[in-house]
Amino acid sequence: MSTIQQSTRRDFLKTASAAALVPYFYTASARASADRPPPSDRIVMGGIGIGNMGRGDQGAFLGRKDVQYVAVCDVREEFRNHAKAQVDGRYNNKDCQAYNDFRELLARPDIDAVHIATPDHWHAIMVIEACRAGKDVYCQKPETLTLREGPLMVAAARRYGRVVSGGSQRVLEDYRKQVDPVWAGELGKLKSINVSVGPLPQLCNLPAEDMTEKIDWDLWLGPAPWAPYNSKRCSGSFSINGASWRSFIDYSGGGMTDWGAHHFGGATFIADVREQQPVEVKFHQDNGQTYLSYHYPNGFVLYHNRPNTPNLALEGSSEEVAPKPVPGYQGEGGIYGDFIHCVKTREKPFRDIELAVNTAAVAHLGNIAYTLQRSLKWDSAKQEFVGDADANRLTDRARREPWAI
Repeated sequence: MSTIQQSTRRDFLKTASAAALVPYFYTASARASADRPPPSDRIVMGGIGIGNMGRGDQGAFLGRKDVQYVAVCDVREEFRNHAKAQVDGRYNNKDCQAYNDFRELLARPDIDAVHIATPDHWHAIMVIEACRAGKDVYCQKPETLTLREGPLMVAAARRYGRVVSGGSQRVLEDYRKQVDPVWAGELGKLKSINVSVGPLPQLCNLPAEDMTEKIDWDLWLGPAPWAPYNSKRCSGSFSINGASWRSFIDYSGGGMTDWGAHHFGGATFIADVREQQPVEVKFHQDNGQTYLSYHYPNGFVLYHNRPNTPNLALEGSSEEVAPKPVPGYQGEGGIYGDFIHCVKTREKPFRDIELAVNTAAVAHLGNIAYTLQRSLKWDSAKQEFVGDADANRLTDRARREPWAI
């Protein structure tokens, strides 16, 4: 499950090994105080991808007394320098190390955990490499770019005994008002939920622009197909209308994966099918409108863009169900505190990577059904479409060398 060809890895490790020999010392700012645990009780962290969402993640972890934040990594010089300045300002020193290449950060033996908020096409490679390097991982949503990546990420987390958390705080915090009555049995056995989200990812044919920023463009592209620099192509804007990487198929699944990670995550949590994947995706056409229905093994149906149906509309039944407790975050400080708590205790976090992968799979299955304009049957155990070679070719992407998985 290597993500770097051997020749490239050998060349890199010569540099990384040398860097690893340089000692890292805790300075006075790292010492214990009345309101700060001793270094032995703190999680040493670094951040990879410190743009819009990464900056917020950095602030959340940097603000915790039980975290010692020591390194940042970004292929943009401006983001990298700003992130380092934030850390140095927090600790009143100049100790934070800034890296252009994520592999150098992962090679550091003193780092316990990393948070990752790069564009989606990098997530699987970085999470797998971080697990192999012995780091726990908090990875922003959507955790995967393809269906094939998900099981590989789960396997890496389990094989190396790592805590890996997905990053959608909205799954619990935004949809709790729907979760509580359903889990309390107030709606009977839940029959269906509708999720309205989009749009689909689009091709990117933006022309080349002069590079006015200092960015390692080849490393930004990484496993994605080579393309000329364009500021919109690599913009970290939250827009999904063609003005950022979130819109384009080479780097993201469009609105289906971007906002779908929240909405599909919330819907599957409400229905308590987070540990499952659909067995069939039906493609519907109704008076010129297309929509999907995802069918789960227990009979639950998740609709996507069902006509004339509000987002997260719930359909209950008269069939009684026993109430059950609602799982939530552990520790203190929301989803970030949940991750740090689990790094310490080795428990699974609320958004354990397997649950996050199942959510992302819903979006990917939908994108493939819309692309092929037909219904699909999915075997989650084999992670393949049943008797459908055309659909199975869409479960993964070619990756630019040397970034294979």
